[in-house]
Amino acid sequence: MNDGRTNLFHALHAGPAPAILVLPNAWDAVSAALMSDAGAQAVATSSAGVAWAHGYPDGDALPVDKLLVAISEIARVIPVPLTADIEGGYSDDLAALAGTVTGVIDAGAAGINLEDGLRDPELHARKLEAARRAADRAGVKLFINARVDVYLHRLAEGAAAEAETLRRAELYRTAGADGIFVPGLAEAAAIGRLASAIALPLNVMSRAGVPPAAELRKLGVRRLSSATGLFRAAYAPMIKAAEAFLRDGDPSALAAAGQGVPNLNARFIP
Repeated sequence: MNDGRTNLFHALHAGPAPAILVLPNAWDAVSAALMSDAGAQAVATSSAGVAWAHGYPDGDALPVDKLLVAISEIARVIPVPLTADIEGGYSDDLAALAGTVTGVIDAGAAGINLEDGLRDPELHARKLEAARRAADRAGVKLFINARVDVYLHRLAEGAAAEAETLRRAELYRTAGADGIFVPGLAEAAAIGRLASAIALPLNVMSRAGVPPAAELRKLGVRRLSSATGLFRAAYAPMIKAAEAFLRDGDPSALAAAGQGVPNLNARFIP
């Protein structure tokens, strides 16, 4: 494990309050390489993107061995820190989770996302503790981003959602989390209140209606994740290009649609 990348990843969430880490989510080695080459300070995996790329649905369905291979392939081709979205850890068994976290570290990740989903928050806190102990045993200062899914799953509304998010954030901080991820939240005022009240760096998820990074920075957000946005941005044009090629069989139009992609063979030469 590269301690320099781990320390750098922690540093990207620290420093002066106006800083914000804009974090693209990759799904394989080539997407991660292109994101890194575009100037990303760090790269994350998209749990959904990685699952879809392997033919599985999102939601703890991806076999862990495939996850670890994907992480190692991505870490090998980028010079910046990598954080891995490991969904709910693919198990509620603490020993199994610890083994997965150890594998993720060995594969080259500097951080993880671990989501509570519809689970009991107390169970999730125990899982965060198990993840922290596994990282400590490995001698790695793993950045653990605890995902709070109150808004994403609409477990509460209005003031109740805000209160429950704050309660879980403090529970997860005590359990060893380094950051709090609140996907599904878009209202600027609510984002600002949570950023002020949560004692750890706040991560929000890119989606329609979420303020841009410059505004989020002013609200106190420290990290903005693209989630599946870049996966969708890549594949929607591919679907249209495939439909056009199948319909017209026009090689020139297909070549024009692919302009701008760099020489990937040269990119991956050691």
